[in-house]
Amino acid sequence: MKQIITADQSGERADALLPRCISGLTRSAAQRLLETGAVTVNGKRVKKSYLTAAGDQFLVEIPDPEPVLDLKPQNIPLDIIYEDADVIVVNKPVGLVVHPAPGHPDGTLVNALLFHCGDSLSGINGELRPGIVHRIDRDTSGLLIAAKHDQAHLALAEQLQDHSLARVYEAIAVGGLREDQGTISAPIGRHPTDRKKMAVDRQRGRAAVTHYTVLVRYPGFTHIECRLETGRTHQIRVHLASIGHPLLGDTVYGAKKPVPGLAGQCLHARRLRFRHPSTGALVELECPLPEYFVQKEMEIAKLQKI
Repeated sequence: MKQIITADQSGERADALLPRCISGLTRSAAQRLLETGAVTVNGKRVKKSYLTAAGDQFLVEIPDPEPVLDLKPQNIPLDIIYEDADVIVVNKPVGLVVHPAPGHPDGTLVNALLFHCGDSLSGINGELRPGIVHRIDRDTSGLLIAAKHDQAHLALAEQLQDHSLARVYEAIAVGGLREDQGTISAPIGRHPTDRKKMAVDRQRGRAAVTHYTVLVRYPGFTHIECRLETGRTHQIRVHLASIGHPLLGDTVYGAKKPVPGLAGQCLHARRLRFRHPSTGALVELECPLPEYFVQKEMEIAKLQKI
């Protein structure tokens, strides 16, 4: 649905004007529309902080509502790394979707958290994402933190914004990276023709920074550590592919043929560091590399000796 709005005053933020003029639109929803390019002002994309001029013409494309999903607790085993009254940190396996969506109505991490935590999950991200502060891809394994109440959620979200919530991944990239350490700084946005993919977009993408360090080199492959400075969708996968080193097993941004023994890309969220939302104490957590990752690296290492 498209809607045209004319600004009736100057100096009002765009993310304040939209909910004032569109019934039922929240400010957070308005911000998402602005961030995804669903709003143009006088034919151009603007940031959520854009200050209006009287007479500005806003064209707002409001997506059709998604089908209503019946969110139910499900007794899905969780590998809990840390838990208290404020947060829960789990080691998510490959193949587990984080939250329900069309095509994945149940069997998700959220369904498992609802069974384990009951009503003790934050509601800031809406009914379909209770507790979810950040996400990792279905075919990525590793540490993910969820908030048990709104105050904890807000505190963790603030740490995501100022980059003090640190996430460190390990991955196997295809090819040999030239430098032992490096930084990929390239904005990421929706792919121009495939809306299910992301891509480096230097004109309209959002800032994205990934730091990497080589851990082990193999002929044709490199085991690396990646530290996120930002948290864009598919960030590590897009960034490594953009420099010619897609992740092993990534059939979206790398070779289309699946790798035998891999259900997804070799990417594991290994370490997590954050300030506890109630005590302020530094919490540092780590989980081991999963079997699929270790097995594939062993196969690569054997090839080196042949």
